[in-house]
Amino acid sequence: MMRKIILILFWVTIIPTFVSGQETDSLSHYLEVAARNNPAVNAAFHGYEAALQKAPQMGAYDDPQLEIGFFLEPMSIVDGRQMAQFQLMQMFPWFGTKKAARTEAQHMAQMAFEQFRETRDNLYLEVYKQWYILCNLQQKLQNTKENVTLLKQLEDLALLKFTTGGRSSDMGEQMPMNNQQSTVNSSMGSMNMGSPSNPPQGGSSSGSMSKESSQSARSASPSWGAGGASGMSEILRIQLETIELESAVESILSEITAGKARFNGLLNRPSGSEVAVPDEIAQLPFLLDTENILQTIREQNPMLGMINEESLAYKAKAEMDKKMSYPMLGIGLQYMLIGKTPDTGGQSMGGMDMGAATNTMSSMNGKDMIMPMVSVSIPIFRNKYKAAQRESKLLQLSSEEKYTDTFNNLQAELYQSKHQLEDAVRKMALYKKQSALARTTYDLLVQEFASGKSALSDVIQTQRQLLDYQLKEAEATANYNTMVVSIWKLMSVCHPALDPQ
Repeated sequence: MMRKIILILFWVTIIPTFVSGQETDSLSHYLEVAARNNPAVNAAFHGYEAALQKAPQMGAYDDPQLEIGFFLEPMSIVDGRQMAQFQLMQMFPWFGTKKAARTEAQHMAQMAFEQFRETRDNLYLEVYKQWYILCNLQQKLQNTKENVTLLKQLEDLALLKFTTGGRSSDMGEQMPMNNQQSTVNSSMGSMNMGSPSNPPQGGSSSGSMSKESSQSARSASPSWGAGGASGMSEILRIQLETIELESAVESILSEITAGKARFNGLLNRPSGSEVAVPDEIAQLPFLLDTENILQTIREQNPMLGMINEESLAYKAKAEMDKKMSYPMLGIGLQYMLIGKTPDTGGQSMGGMDMGAATNTMSSMNGKDMIMPMVSVSIPIFRNKYKAAQRESKLLQLSSEEKYTDTFNNLQAELYQSKHQLEDAVRKMALYKKQSALARTTYDLLVQEFASGKSALSDVIQTQRQLLDYQLKEAEATANYNTMVVSIWKLMSVCHPALDPQ
């Protein structure tokens, strides 16, 4: 019955309260599965259950001691012959000793509970970290695929330029009027070139016009000359960039597979189990209040709680050692089995008349004897008791110093996490602005490349910068979320209900 109560309290109060209607592929669900299935957490909880069994043991009295003795030949005593002897003794420590022992055991069990909480919080932190690693990889995969799409669009544009002699028909509406006019003139010139023996009216001006139209026609037609080779090299450069990004996509997919195996290991599931990861990583809502966080750490951090319980256990042990230096009381009972002595019939012994003595002892002859007993221990060797008390007090002082040192370390860790959190915020804002500017610049450069006003190297360089800023923004968001969860771990509070996905 007690085990069922403990398990109910464990699942109701220890596991964070999850929002109703949660999806089976949400982070909340994965945290719950990890808390239920992880072997390290289950081992720590079983250790806590075992520690709870110490209190009944420490609070129990020592077993009574029974002594039984038989005489091989009955021993003659007055009024009978003693055949056997039974002695039962129960020792009792000084008042309050067992209570102090139970208190020590309870604090030791609470230490095991705090150790379980620390193991659970470490598991949650690892699940969160691995989750955001997977989210970062998924975002990285999406950004890389988007840039592959951009490169393919750029390749189509470069191919269109190559086939149209350096001008894109898609940009025809934005081309200058003189270029359109030259195209019309080139078409007319090509028609006149069909009958050179009949020059058009207008004399030399018409011939000059035909020459210019002929040059325009050559420039507008596909050619493997200098301009054609340049256009083909641009296409090849874009294809090289595309191949590199496609290889990066394969590498990211492999990394995601390894990350999912690690994530499933935390949940104690088969490594091939599917993990649903969102395509985009979102920033966790978090308000950084240092004073309140430090107060929460002091009240709820399991490491501090474990050291505090250890100090209280040593305090109870010191009280128990003090009580142990007092006498122990024993209460017992002795029972003697006595047989009858044969009747002498009033015979004289040594000139004495034994009749009166025989009549006196006849009522007690063969009667068993019961004797209550009281035992008291005398603790006269005081040095060992004094040393035990000094040991407990020194251990208590050691725990107090350990508590202060641990809190200082946790405080330093909080401020380090605060610095990294603020740095991640600055980086997220920076990379978001740079991504927006790089995207605008890229769109403008593509238009200029289509009209021949910018080089392909500028477009590719900007595309690389755009991808780099996108990846850095996702990584900064993942680092920010990890820092938030690290602070949650310091406070020993988990918020799966805040799962932004």
